[in-house]
Amino acid sequence: MRFTELPRPTRVVFGAGRFAELGEEVARLAPRRVVVVTTPGRRALGERAAGFLGSRCAGVLADAVEHVPAEVADSGVARARELGADGCVAVGGGSAIGLGKAIARDTGVPLLAVPTTYSGSEMTPVWGRTEDGVKTTGRDERVRPAVVVYDPELTTSLPVAVSVTSAGNALAHAVEALWAPDATPVTRLEAAESARAIVDALPRVRATPEDPAARADLLYGAWLAGAGLAVTTMGLHHRLAHVLGGGLDLPHAGTHTVLLPHVVAWTLPAVPEAAAALERALGGEPAAVLHRLFADLGAPTTLAELGADDSRFDVLAERAASPPPAHPRVPTAADVRALLDRALGSDVRMAPS
Repeated sequence: MRFTELPRPTRVVFGAGRFAELGEEVARLAPRRVVVVTTPGRRALGERAAGFLGSRCAGVLADAVEHVPAEVADSGVARARELGADGCVAVGGGSAIGLGKAIARDTGVPLLAVPTTYSGSEMTPVWGRTEDGVKTTGRDERVRPAVVVYDPELTTSLPVAVSVTSAGNALAHAVEALWAPDATPVTRLEAAESARAIVDALPRVRATPEDPAARADLLYGAWLAGAGLAVTTMGLHHRLAHVLGGGLDLPHAGTHTVLLPHVVAWTLPAVPEAAAALERALGGEPAAVLHRLFADLGAPTTLAELGADDSRFDVLAERAASPPPAHPRVPTAADVRALLDRALGSDVRMAPS
């Protein structure tokens, strides 16, 4: 056994009603002027966060959109500087947290995240930015949130359809952490428990969307997935999600639910230990369980449902395969093209060859 376990520098505050403690958590970081970042649809929640901050709040920027377009990121950074911000609070899903990370990276201010979805971005030092149809990602400790406040009550109003695809995003984090080249005994345990919790909670959330226990379990699973992803290397699955998101402007979370069963089927023959762990966590053959779960919950299961066609698949397959991702089964462009073809119409056989 040979591994390197890293410290976890993020303070995690978890539980119903913890959003009301936002002011206290910001005060611990001691900034004087904090900018609150959110999406247009979450402006009211951003204003509520501003209320908890009181005089420390320098303004609310409700401009975040998916995939962190370069112009939105640059505008947010410029506005934060104009306001003299020395701290940033991101309230929302991956879009809001992505813009908060852009501000943190370019200004050096500490970031505090209040996730309202299950994306897991709040636990990682991974940033993303899209320009001219190409999404670029990287790692930078400046963007890792110093504090994350998880309040399940903020997720009870999240529509079931959005909850399912967002949780699919979290599941993808857990799965890739299981087979990552730098996985440790700790991250493997986190990933397996995350997958178990998410698959167990999702049907309960669909049945009773406002059930606080089901929402808490789903958020718990998403936290573990993000925590594992934060200290391991992303592989083919996330490379594909970013390539398709930037190149075809596909919704990030829905792309995960479509691709994950196919990537799992193609990869697991090369990683028998991860395959066994995932089968135990999911209670069955992983690719089939995931495909059936997403289909039963009404999530998209084909790229065609997301509005994609195969006109750019050759270009995107080359982009996904080069340079080779850190993946246990290194794909060629032809491998990726074949996987995309299966995902376009959801070949449920999902042959691993």
